[in-house]
Amino acid sequence: MNRLDGLTVDLIATRIEELKTVFPEVFKDGKIDFNSLQNLLGESTEDFNKKYSFTWAGKADAEKLVQKRSTGTLIPCKKESVDFENTQNLYIEGDNLDVLKLLSGSYMNRIKTIYIDPPYNTGNDFVYNDGFADSIENYKKVIGETAKSNPETAGRYHTNWLNMMYPRLKLARILLRDDGVIFISIDDNEAHNLRKLCDEVFGEENFVEQIVWQKRTSPDARKKISAGHEYILIYAKNLNNFDDSFNILSLSEEDKEMYKNPDNDPRGPWVSSDFTAQGYRPNQKYKIVTPSGTEYSPPEGRCWKNIESVYLQQVAERRMWFGNDGKGVPRRKTYLSERSGKNIWTWWSNKEVGHTQEATQEVKKIFGVEAPIFDYPKPIRLIKRILQIATNPTDDHIILDFFSGSATTAHAVMQLNKEDNGNRRFILVQLPEPVDLESNAYKDGYENICEIGKERIRRVIMKLKDENKQQKISEEKTKIDLGFKVFRLDTSNLRKWNNTFTRDGEEIRNRVLDYYDNLLSGRTQLDMVYEIMIKCRRPLTSPIKEIEVNGVTAHIISHSEGGGKCHHTKILSACKIT
Repeated sequence: MNRLDGLTVDLIATRIEELKTVFPEVFKDGKIDFNSLQNLLGESTEDFNKKYSFTWAGKADAEKLVQKRSTGTLIPCKKESVDFENTQNLYIEGDNLDVLKLLSGSYMNRIKTIYIDPPYNTGNDFVYNDGFADSIENYKKVIGETAKSNPETAGRYHTNWLNMMYPRLKLARILLRDDGVIFISIDDNEAHNLRKLCDEVFGEENFVEQIVWQKRTSPDARKKISAGHEYILIYAKNLNNFDDSFNILSLSEEDKEMYKNPDNDPRGPWVSSDFTAQGYRPNQKYKIVTPSGTEYSPPEGRCWKNIESVYLQQVAERRMWFGNDGKGVPRRKTYLSERSGKNIWTWWSNKEVGHTQEATQEVKKIFGVEAPIFDYPKPIRLIKRILQIATNPTDDHIILDFFSGSATTAHAVMQLNKEDNGNRRFILVQLPEPVDLESNAYKDGYENICEIGKERIRRVIMKLKDENKQQKISEEKTKIDLGFKVFRLDTSNLRKWNNTFTRDGEEIRNRVLDYYDNLLSGRTQLDMVYEIMIKCRRPLTSPIKEIEVNGVTAHIISHSEGGGKCHHTKILSACKIT
């Protein structure tokens, strides 16, 4: 049996092992020969130093944060959960830096899609202040001081934000599957820095697109030039793998209404499109004579989309349209019956995916209040669009959101699963940031953001269950996961050994006796089981069965990988850890 060191996965050791499998020849006496590695990559040290790099004050320390292993654990909170024993959904309360480290063992290369809506660094929103001592202790110490602004007058305005984002994005990449993708909401304040940051973390070759989302329905009358949009940056872990798993969108009813059939084509409704293409290709520069005898040539700088023989074949098949009178410019038909969906472009209008006002109304509706209890939530339709692009309903895709805010991502996952009978699962992480004492949320009894997020998920579950009852859909007939496990970040369950020097025999005896019960006060056997699961790289949703072995309480942990093809069983004593 391997001895546990109480720490999260050693990411440096893991990367070194990965490097060994790719470049075994650069290792000498177990160490990396960096000169050999650079030569193997065709780069000299001099050339490397001349290359462009994106840097800022504190970047090296931010990198160290990624490498520093966590001693913490995640405490199960059954009373705050719904269907704790069976659900595959997770809500984790705590600093996302340490939570991502704790998840990196169990969920490395397992997350299909990440969506985050981080602080935009507007000067008023919170920017995490990461410590370099014991991060869990530091997190607990400053938990009541988290609502800190980052004003431009602070002198480290962009630096503070970059130091917050860099280690979290590095850990996010580790969690993504090889065909995984990350979507990041941002506005103009840090969009330029985020793009450079992601180019470094994910590789500029894995940039997918930058979406422009129309977040408002009308200009802000208080401003001469009002921002009506935000961005969503999309990066793949490996663009080639992501392209294979990319989904086109289903046609909406509005899309379908565009298709008509004025010539009674037996193939049904169609739309026509321009038959010209940019460029000069001699074999695609020919005269077209319409049924009425009108002649057309491609405009200057353009050519026809196909060579003449292909064009004539399409005419014979009645796939070309020349207008009702047969005199129009040639256009090619696209039939509704042949469309499986539509490709996506980078402009997402509020008509398609919702807007900020809509999102506010959604939160009001689910909580049954008139006043907004959360600032600037994202609309459900926006997150659903992301899920439709990057996930499939039939696969057990995991969606991670580690700046979960009002828990719109959980709402969208459950809602979309209901609509397409999907198996998607979510992991949400949120810092228990205190709400403003003057806010409507505080007046309604919520002390921090996590309380709002968890309550929203509970209300969504009740709403979907009520809808199932009204539609007479029994729980046996639907496989939708309407539950979530709640965990809270905390220090290790094991008490720290007092290793201060002493020659006092009685003192040593008392220390030994005192440590006989080595769990912290208030911690349970189940808390310890989950800590062992985390440190043994077992998913937090693994089934646990309690048994008695020679009078000692033990737990069987079943875990499946690869879609349930391979099963493992671990028996862990949660009574005494020795």
